[in-house]
Amino acid sequence: MAAEPEDHPDVQVFDEIRYIEHLVRTTIARKLPVGLNYPQFEVMNLLSRRGDGITPLAIARALQMTKSGLTNTLQRLLARKLIAVENCEADARRKRIWLTLEGRQAYAQSMAAIRPKMESLRDGFTPKEFREALPFLRALRTWLGEKDD
Repeated sequence: MAAEPEDHPDVQVFDEIRYIEHLVRTTIARKLPVGLNYPQFEVMNLLSRRGDGITPLAIARALQMTKSGLTNTLQRLLARKLIAVENCEADARRKRIWLTLEGRQAYAQSMAAIRPKMESLRDGFTPKEFREALPFLRALRTWLGEKDD
C-alpha cells in the first residue's frame, strides 16, 4: 500500500506552514484600518522595521513580491499619502520609499489593533518554544532559497 501524504512529515510541515500563513494574513487583514490591505501593511511593516529609504527592488525581494504587484501596492500607498517616493541621491534612476507621517499613524493604528492577538499568542507559547522552532524554520527557508530546480 502506498504511503498517504499524511504519513510524510515533510508534507505535514508544509501544510502547517500554509495554514499558519493563511491564518496570520487573515487575522491581520481583519484588524487593518479601512482601505488598507495586507500587502500594503507588509510594506509599511518592512519600512517601519528596517527603516525608511529602502528601494522598491529591496522591498520586492524582502517580501517576495513581483515587480508589478509591488508597483500596484506602492501606487495605492502613495495615493493614500502613506508613503513618499524620492529619487536616490547616489543614483537618480533609483527610487527610495519613505513612510509619511500619515503612514506612520496608519501603521501605529494597525499595530495597536493587532496587539491583543499578539499578546494572546505570547501568553499561549513560551519564548523558549519560539526560539526552539526558529533553527528548523530558518534552515528550511535557507534550503528552499538555495534550490533553483
